[in-house]
Amino acid sequence: MTNQTNSKNFIVNNGVILGVASVILSLVMYATGNYLNPHWINSVASIMLFIGLIVLGTKQFKEANNGLLTWQQGVKIGVGIAIIAGLIVVIYNYIFMTVIEPDFIEKVTAIQNEKMLEQGLSEKQIEAANEMGKKFQSPLIMSSLGIISYAIGGFIVAAITAAILKKTTEEQY
Repeated sequence: MTNQTNSKNFIVNNGVILGVASVILSLVMYATGNYLNPHWINSVASIMLFIGLIVLGTKQFKEANNGLLTWQQGVKIGVGIAIIAGLIVVIYNYIFMTVIEPDFIEKVTAIQNEKMLEQGLSEKQIEAANEMGKKFQSPLIMSSLGIISYAIGGFIVAAITAAILKKTTEEQY
């Protein structure tokens, strides 16, 4: 396999498409007023985009690589797509929470507090939960967790995709 296809373009192109599509979905949710209490279909759409573009990028690479794909190549492509998309989404989220909707965290906290009250939690328990949550609300922590979750999700999807699509020269003969 000395004449192997470079995976960089497949990673970058599909990662950017996934990131931009995720941002557009978030902007639509914001524009329609559904960003604080999203419908479950929004999560399904996000997951389908995530899985679909990782699978698509992996298949595109395999086709360009004469139908060959190792498990390692598939994982590399999938995780790469996820990390690039994650970076785009993290940048958008930072802009969203600092410029577009600076009181977003407070609004979400208020909604969560109402739900906890409805579940019968005491004011003291809610206050403790809010204090714990504040530790994870800094832009650096939220960005780090966002990229890590995209990378882990990308690894899971890519590992399954690569295992299904894997085809090496040894399997060809």
